[in-house]
Amino acid sequence: MNNIRSLLLLIGLYFPLIIHAKDAPLLCHSQNKLSIWSPLKSIQFGSMDIKADNVELFGTQSAEFSGDVDINTAKLNIKASSALLDKQLGLFNATGPISYQDVISKIKSTGLNADLSNSQINLLGAEYQLTQQQARGAAEQLSINKSEFTLNNGSFTTCPIDNEFWSIHADKIILSQEEGWGETHGMTLKVLDTPILYLPYFTYPISDKRQSGFLIPSFGPSSKYGFEIETPFYWNIAENIDATITPRYMANQGVQLKTELRYLTKQHQGSIGIEYLNEDKSEPELNERYLFNWQQVTNFNKDWRASIDVTNVSDDNYLTDLKSNFANKTDTQLYRTGLLTHFGDMWQTDIKIQSFEVLGAHSASYSALPQITFDQIHPFNWHDILFTLKGELSHFKNTKLKIPEASRVHIEPKAQYSYQDFGWSFSSELSLLQTNYQQTGNFEGTNIEKKVSRTLPKLRLHSQINLERKTPWLVKNGYQVLEPQIQYLYVPKKDQTNIGLYDTTKLQDDFFGLFRDKRFSGVDRIAAANQFTVGATTRIFGEKNNELFNLSAGQTFYLSDSAKPTEQELGEQKTYNSLFAGEAMLHWHKRWYLGTGIQYDVEGKELVQSHITLDYKGSNNQLIQLNHRFANDVSVSENRIEQMGAFTSIPISDNWQFIASYQRDLEHNRSVEILSGLQYESCCWAIQFTGHRQIETDLNQSDSEFGQQDAVFNSGFRLDFVLKGLGGKSNYDAKKLLQQGIFGYRRPYFINN
Repeated sequence: MNNIRSLLLLIGLYFPLIIHAKDAPLLCHSQNKLSIWSPLKSIQFGSMDIKADNVELFGTQSAEFSGDVDINTAKLNIKASSALLDKQLGLFNATGPISYQDVISKIKSTGLNADLSNSQINLLGAEYQLTQQQARGAAEQLSINKSEFTLNNGSFTTCPIDNEFWSIHADKIILSQEEGWGETHGMTLKVLDTPILYLPYFTYPISDKRQSGFLIPSFGPSSKYGFEIETPFYWNIAENIDATITPRYMANQGVQLKTELRYLTKQHQGSIGIEYLNEDKSEPELNERYLFNWQQVTNFNKDWRASIDVTNVSDDNYLTDLKSNFANKTDTQLYRTGLLTHFGDMWQTDIKIQSFEVLGAHSASYSALPQITFDQIHPFNWHDILFTLKGELSHFKNTKLKIPEASRVHIEPKAQYSYQDFGWSFSSELSLLQTNYQQTGNFEGTNIEKKVSRTLPKLRLHSQINLERKTPWLVKNGYQVLEPQIQYLYVPKKDQTNIGLYDTTKLQDDFFGLFRDKRFSGVDRIAAANQFTVGATTRIFGEKNNELFNLSAGQTFYLSDSAKPTEQELGEQKTYNSLFAGEAMLHWHKRWYLGTGIQYDVEGKELVQSHITLDYKGSNNQLIQLNHRFANDVSVSENRIEQMGAFTSIPISDNWQFIASYQRDLEHNRSVEILSGLQYESCCWAIQFTGHRQIETDLNQSDSEFGQQDAVFNSGFRLDFVLKGLGGKSNYDAKKLLQQGIFGYRRPYFINN
């Protein structure tokens, strides 16, 4: 007891001491290898709890502990064979074997000395493991202060002990938990214990915090680009601004510079991308080639919002030749849009400036300079009849077309009455479409008029019944829903050939399109209608309300010949008088999905479009998809598309994954895309190898050349290598890799996805 009372005099040391008897219950339980240490609940900040078999005091200045020494503070735990605490010098020393733990690390060492005045701890012969990220290593001397680890003659890796694929060894390694980055001096990178790279200075992330530096490069050869390598550099300009600068070397084309600047403020969020190739060696007649992309959203306040989306390329084949992260290689037009929106109490107003850059040998589209639209947010209610008003004021311009300029004013008041009950619903709409045009140009030999005023009424009646029954004979605790619906639509026929086409085209004729109240986008053409559309959807649900099956089918019946689509064709786009459309989905098992759709011309006995897709989605990125699609009259030359394909992702083992896709053109009896890849991924490194053979698209072809038999293919392979924890992060996803192709994998759609 005298020794314990004497020890209490050490409260004057830098850390107050609390001494426990050896048989007192342990307050800090053993932790597993990867667990995060937490302090004793009874420890107050600034206090030290020491347990030991023996304690020897040297006056009031120091104390020596021996025999299973267990030291706890609010920040760390140390277990040692012996320890010495010196108040006068402010030092703490311990001898091993030593086990050290804090909230971010676990360390084993042979000796420890600490400078309590400067909060500096040094461990000799240390083996460490970081607990908040997967990393470990060793050092002759490991120093710990408030913000970082310093390793002298140390090593670092994210691989497990029994499978150390890579490691770095350096004269000095600094791991800054506060900054989230590691810094090495005199570093050697070893793979399978073989030195492969020496760098006098190198930095790498040990957390998700950002810092400027080079990212892992990717490279590979192809028949199109030759040998290709990209070496991205990340620039952390400020907390809310960063940039990625990527030099891209292509042996056949030259050196391209790709940049992306991202920014985020209280009001603005956006990015600016620039890609530049001074001279394409494969096509020197094109001179410089570039892409510019600007996207931004600005919230001025709760009432005003603006957005910008602009993409521009130097030539039509830029995307197909050089690829880009800012647009798809299959895009046929690029958007240039500026939008200012006001959200009022009664109205939403959009002021838009919009143009399109059409890629390929096609006529340029009109630009809207500007287009002002307004829509009544809250309808006026009179005896359950809702009155709304919407409209637009647009000015279109294209100096290369027969109508270089035109202005359009459209007003559309609507009265709507709806009734909805548990088992059925009914809605009726009566609209008045008033449009005025002011068109300029030389219209000799055409029906176009300079001034046009068009007024058309539109009546739409729609009703739907919802029926439900239990289906124990089909699905345990399941039920079936039947939703028949009918629509009547009337719009009188009016000659509109005196109006140009500015933003109008035919809409998709699928099942859901049958119940639209219009057949064309825009208002340059308002289709005549005197028709009934009849259709129904049936769904089967399981006991967990999961949809197992649905089938939708419908057809439109015309009451007058003048309302038939063939009497009012839009340009050279083909239409059908008696179109049957259907959609179906079968999800009989949680991993299997079948989807199909069809459009059939009953009158002409002609298949218009069809598609069918069978998907299997297993665990561990296991994917299988078989698909077939058919489309008739995809261009003015009445070309057909009939293709079938397959996508698959197969896990070979826990670490190996194989993916492949194949698309075949049945119309021309040739393959159009082959893609395959193999990846190995472990906890600390990954390698991905992909090969492809894809048909090259030439947007300068005319429609008469479409589908030519002497198509050009681009073949090549690519290698991506990642050392996790050295600036690389494996984001491997089989679906993402399959989506890189021309056609791309599309996963099944579910309501609850």
